Amino acid sequence: MTHLSASAVLGELLYRFLPVWIALFLTFALSIAYKRRLGLYGRIFDSPIGMVGFFLVMFWAYAAIFAGMIMTHDPLEQVYRLKDALPGTKMPAGTKGYPYYLLGGDHLARDVFSRMVAGAREVLIIAPAATVFAYMVGITLGLPAGYYAGRFDTVLSFVANLVLAFPVILLFYLLVTPAIRQVGIPVGLAAVLFLFPVIFLTILWNSRYFTVPWKRNLYVGLTLVIGLWAYSGLAFNADPLGVFAMDSNLLNVFVSVVFVNAPTVFRIVRGLTFDIKSRDYVAAAQTRGEGPWYIMLWEILPNARGPLIVDFCLRIGYTTILLGTLGFFGLGVSPESPDWGSTINAGRKLLSIYPWPAVVPAVALLSLVLGLNLLADGLREESLRD
Repeated sequence: MTHLSASAVLGELLYRFLPVWIALFLTFALSIAYKRRLGLYGRIFDSPIGMVGFFLVMFWAYAAIFAGMIMTHDPLEQVYRLKDALPGTKMPAGTKGYPYYLLGGDHLARDVFSRMVAGAREVLIIAPAATVFAYMVGITLGLPAGYYAGRFDTVLSFVANLVLAFPVILLFYLLVTPAIRQVGIPVGLAAVLFLFPVIFLTILWNSRYFTVPWKRNLYVGLTLVIGLWAYSGLAFNADPLGVFAMDSNLLNVFVSVVFVNAPTVFRIVRGLTFDIKSRDYVAAAQTRGEGPWYIMLWEILPNARGPLIVDFCLRIGYTTILLGTLGFFGLGVSPESPDWGSTINAGRKLLSIYPWPAVVPAVALLSLVLGLNLLADGLREESLRD
């Protein structure tokens, strides 16, 4: 069985990622050309740290988007003779498709390279989406808690502190175990947490377009129709058209991420609201007779965007690590899933003999989290100049 040389493997890898290189070139060229018109995003390109972080994050984002073009094999396909195959191993004679396992084979004779690319799609679907949901929960509760204070704030702060008192990994472990799943706790949490995006957007449109009834009714109506449709499918798997659905394993992981992250977001938003609500422009809005939700969502929240954007990037990194940890413990999306945590766990058993099945996804996970951290540092550096 023949093998490619290391330089040939590297050349093939660079070629397989050609769609990513083209997309990155266009993104950087257009962003740098128009950076003065792009606000905080444009100022990332004034920060070397931010640019490196943005490059790493977008590399994996585009790899997830173009995964179908990049992968050389089905991530679940097994070729018996390529069990624990070396990087660059040639496919057996008579096998159709791409002729090499570029980064070798794992203990079940699956292509490590294709599973790494497919794993990027798994991570970059769950982590950002779950973080967005957590932010909608935290913002919807944190803004009124900081703005009104009093008993409402006391009760919500107590609940948030109660959740934060549990060790994060232990709480994750408890929420995704089969026993908790059978009791139905994840479905109950989904029924509550998945309502918040609908509530948030409904209040957002109503407060912004209260004086323009036709536009308010249109936006609120669309939000309620599409939002409740998605809610029924995602939370209860009851979408009659089958457009929105989430299997039980994914639902458990998704709900766990939202539930664990929302209290921290709540505390950040609450603290920022306490500070900003005493500013002159808030007093001016109150003098104009603006409603409380208009002030919270359109005066306070935009002026808190810098710290929130930075925390959002960091939180996606934390979530990526937590998802990898769950997968490593066998509590990920599914046993055969190519998510990086599960792949690292499967490869670690023969790490001293066949390191590449574990090292490849580990490096991928490291580079994505590093990119998110560097991007957050760049955003923090630029936001301080406002």
